[in-house]
Amino acid sequence: MDYLKVEFFVPQEHLATIIEALNQAGFLREGNYDYCYAYTPVKGHFRPLDNAQPFIGQTNVIEEVDEVKVEFRIESQNQTLTLELIKQHHPYEVPVINFMRLV
Repeated sequence: MDYLKVEFFVPQEHLATIIEALNQAGFLREGNYDYCYAYTPVKGHFRPLDNAQPFIGQTNVIEEVDEVKVEFRIESQNQTLTLELIKQHHPYEVPVINFMRLV
């Protein structure tokens, strides 16, 4: 089986909604367990530029926000659906979502 590690960053108050959607889709299941993921508190930094529509912050101002980094693994064949699901429930205009091949 070919797996990917998924990692994304989100304000903690939006975590539960995304996790629920991912679990309902079966992407957080490992054998006889579901809701299999980890998260770590982090500080996110960004500056919305002139044409941005920021969820948090103001254009041309560097922001520092409390976020969580979420990690879990999926079968590679589920990458597109996982990406779409996270984007659908994520509050940011451009969320950071990383996929890393596991060997």
